Amino acid sequence: MAVKKKATAIPLKPLDELFGYSDEEQKGIREVFLDSLYPFPNHPFKVLDDEKMEELAESIKQHGVLVPGIVRLKPSGGYELVSGHRRKRACEIAGLKHMPVIVRDLTDDESTVIMVDSNIQREELLVSEKAFAYKMKYDALKRQGKRTDLTSCQVGKKLAAEDLGSSTGDSTRQVLRYIHLTELLPKLLEMTDSKKLPFHTAVELSYLKEEEQDNLLQYMDNHEMVPSMKQAQELKKCAKEKGLTYPEIDRICCSDNTERLQVKLPEKKLRQYFPEKYTKKQIEDVIFTLLNDWARSREVEDDDNRGCV
Repeated sequence: MAVKKKATAIPLKPLDELFGYSDEEQKGIREVFLDSLYPFPNHPFKVLDDEKMEELAESIKQHGVLVPGIVRLKPSGGYELVSGHRRKRACEIAGLKHMPVIVRDLTDDESTVIMVDSNIQREELLVSEKAFAYKMKYDALKRQGKRTDLTSCQVGKKLAAEDLGSSTGDSTRQVLRYIHLTELLPKLLEMTDSKKLPFHTAVELSYLKEEEQDNLLQYMDNHEMVPSMKQAQELKKCAKEKGLTYPEIDRICCSDNTERLQVKLPEKKLRQYFPEKYTKKQIEDVIFTLLNDWARSREVEDDDNRGCV
């Protein structure tokens, strides 16, 4: 194990450097029992027994674990996984008892950055996974990059968000949008994951207090509706100015002045773009996924035109 060094500011590295082990580290790879590996606290990424997990388990059966996990020692015994949660699960499915790991001497913040960076480039991440991962790394970077010469805490927040964005490809504004989604109640965040609640609408609603969000959820359930972007902006404005009560939610969502949009598409025209066996829900899911992607691309263009604020 390397000699413990004084914690320094966390360098942001691309993934190829993150997993590029030195000769000394390669020699330090050890096989450890799976039951001695413990998950990272509040690990934001889901480990699912899906088709991709089956493929990974089958690959490990044939070729073994090609990339060792990264761990650190737990004071109470065993190891804390920093990187390798899916590999551990795949080893369990493959019937293995051990897994190769590299033990590193890491601070909490260094561990957090490595944990996020080793997972954030995965395809098909849920909005909630990305939101909480960004929040964890953002907080770690703020702690590591604390400066006493900054006169505004907002400046420090912006610097951390810029650092995070530079390593993920998202703009500073988009990073902060994701992070604010962690203020949503779990049910609203689940609706965002399933695309029942559009991303940018969810960001507006994340500024409501917990009690206000709870009132809104009750209203949505009672009326089987989802707020539009314009309604969400009015709800946010009302909450900021005087507080958002159930009657205020009803006034905003039922106001004649609130824009309502309903588009009907002929089934015959739609069917030509989808497999015959697709249900109405599957078709709706595809359409809303495409619309979300389009809205995000428009937002990126707007950010590029305005510049990061």
